[in-house]
Formats: sequence, structure tokens, C-alpha cells
Amino acid sequence: MTPDLYDWHRLFGLTLTDLFQDTPWRVELEKDLALQRQLLDVVIIERISPGSAAVDLPDGLDNLRAHNLLSYKSKREPLDGWALDELVGHYVNYRKLISPKSGLLPKSDFQLYAVATRQPQELASHHTPRPTARPGVYDIRWGTPMVRLIVLTQIDPHPRNAPWELFGTRQDQIRHGAAHYRPRRKEAWELLRCLYLTHILEDPTMAYTMEEFAREARQRFLQELTPEEWRAVLDQLPLEEVLKRLTPEERLRGLGPEELRQLEEYLKTLH
Repeated sequence: MTPDLYDWHRLFGLTLTDLFQDTPWRVELEKDLALQRQLLDVVIIERISPGSAAVDLPDGLDNLRAHNLLSYKSKREPLDGWALDELVGHYVNYRKLISPKSGLLPKSDFQLYAVATRQPQELASHHTPRPTARPGVYDIRWGTPMVRLIVLTQIDPHPRNAPWELFGTRQDQIRHGAAHYRPRRKEAWELLRCLYLTHILEDPTMAYTMEEFAREARQRFLQELTPEEWRAVLDQLPLEEVLKRLTPEERLRGLGPEELRQLEEYLKTLH
């Protein structure tokens, strides 16, 4: 894998790691599936506890199993038959690796995903993917396994799909993803910055500035804060700065009768 393709795959894996933070699943970006440890173009998502995710997962991930293998192809990589052959090969090795000596884990414990940035034209011309209820989400039989195919350029423009949109090809799609992406870890802000820089290096004509990208992401993040989280933010500001932003009526709101009487007495002493 070339360094620039490695960047896309690494950023995609880190985005999934952030997405599944504090959920019943764990994301692994590398695994001993061969003679040596390697960073794969396959992300492994393992269930580590019962229950469901507390957040809406992006379209196509509604059928997660105990063990999930996900292959990602960036906008300059084709998702073709060979890519699916590799995905199935990783699945075979992984299933052998984690199964007990008494026998292989059942097929129903595994799900395969292929995420393509753009429509896999060549693949679709020979194997017709079966559409699902979600735009851009298909199922395709590849040998024995059924592979869930997710085409990012066709995905529904919805806040839950923000992680997918960040890896799109259209500027409006990327902007929508940045505005609605909700990082679950502080480190994800650096992820957004790196993702933007990767986009801009590949397409210097993008008119979308880093300042716009970061501002929209921050604004969306602030809109989602709970009252407790807002209080934590305000606690970091000097009291004078907070008071300057309030009108006189807002400053008095919440004061009881006794506090208002004391304030009135104090104001009389100023005349």
C-alpha cells in the first residue's frame, strides 16, 4: 500500500475507532492473520459485551455480528472482484485464528463489509448487488459469504452518516459530514484536521478552508452539549467574560425576593 493510500486507510480506521468508542464493539486496525503482524486494509470490529450502540450507526452497519470484517477502498482504489477475494481470504484466516480447537465458530457469528468510496462499476457489471432499504447500501453474494456493500457517494445525507460523508468525493458531502460529525473522543478533533489536510492535498482547488471545516464541526458539537456539559464549558471562562455576554434582565433572572431586596439596598448606596 502506497503512503498516500495508507493515510486514507489509517484515517478511516481511526474514524471507526472513534465511532465505536463506548459501545459494545471494539475496533482493531491490525491483526496477526499471516506470518507477520500487518496493518490491514480490513478493519475488524468485535463485540466485547452484550447490548446495542447508544448512538445511531451509519447506514449499512445495522447487521453487525459478533465478529465483523470491513474492507475500505478510497476514491482512487477500485472495489473489484480481487478486493472481495482478499476480504473473504481474511475472513477465512480470522475465523480459523479465533475458533477453539474443538471446531470453527459458526458462520452466523461473522459479517463481511465492503465500503467503496465510489460505485464499483466493473464489479456491478458482472455481479448485480441487491439493494437494501437504505440508499447506497447493498448485499452481494461472494462465494459462500454474503457481503454488505456500502457506496459512500450514494449514501443518504443524514447526520448519522457523517462518518461516511467525511470520506466522500463531493465538497457538499464533506461539508455536511464535518458539520454533523460528533467526535466521541478529544483526539478526534486532530483526526478531523488530518482528514481535511488529506482532502486538500489531493484536491488543492477545494474552496473549503480549514477554518470553515473546523468552525462547522465545533458549532455542531456545541449544539449537542447537554446542560451539564455547558456548565463545564462555562466554568472554564472568567466570571467577567460570562457576565459581559448577559443583558441586565438575564443577570437578574433566578434571583429570589430576598436577593433582589439586598441588591436594591446596595444600589441605593451608590447614589
